[in-house]
Amino acid sequence: MNGGKSLLRNTATLLLAVLVLWQVLYWIVGDVALRSPAQTLEYTVRFVSTSQFTAHLSETASAFGMALVLAVLIGLGIGFTLGGSRFLGDVFEPMLIALYSIPKITLYPILLLAFGLGISSKVAFGAIHGVIPIALFTINAVRNVRAVHIKTGRVMALGPFDMVARIVFPSALPEIFAGLRIGFSLTLIGTLLGEMFASQRGLGFLLMSAIGLHNVELIMTLTLLLTLFAGTASVILLAINQRLRSRAASR
Repeated sequence: MNGGKSLLRNTATLLLAVLVLWQVLYWIVGDVALRSPAQTLEYTVRFVSTSQFTAHLSETASAFGMALVLAVLIGLGIGFTLGGSRFLGDVFEPMLIALYSIPKITLYPILLLAFGLGISSKVAFGAIHGVIPIALFTINAVRNVRAVHIKTGRVMALGPFDMVARIVFPSALPEIFAGLRIGFSLTLIGTLLGEMFASQRGLGFLLMSAIGLHNVELIMTLTLLLTLFAGTASVILLAINQRLRSRAASR
């Protein structure tokens, strides 16, 4: 409970600091490149009620949702497989780390050739951003499961599936969830980048169009909306992660 109150207090303090800094920057820069918090909020309220926003939001939400599901399923599958086998982990984990170091934007032309313009390439681009962090966290989480828990499962004669479902997954969940939190953010970034560079729909496309037209109001509004969504999701996921760690520590 105290941890949750502390998180909310820190979040509120950060939000207040950002608003103050934003207003100060607006006073310094002026209307050339910024809008004040009040002006942005007023424009945002009007913009979110338009059909244009609804259509682009729906496209981004669909692409992000599919990309996140793929990233989680593939990442967990790779993580449990490599984490449960020392040999496979030693062989393929360095490859995953090497792949993670590659700038993902260099792979986008290949994805466009493979999937073409449209939602498929955005989903693929978003998913490849989130898969590897989730896989790496899951590998470490599975390896760090207490030996006594594994021995208990063997004494109970559990099969591979039951061992994972009843022993490994619950024990590794706090660390796995940390990977899911990072994978969530990176998948969102990947999806938006995909929309910005090769798409005709979605919030990323809308933001890129606003930049090209120097539409400061729309740029500020989209930035605010995306920041609020990502920040709110991050706070919620962090609170859940802290609770999972607290429960694991009390066992």
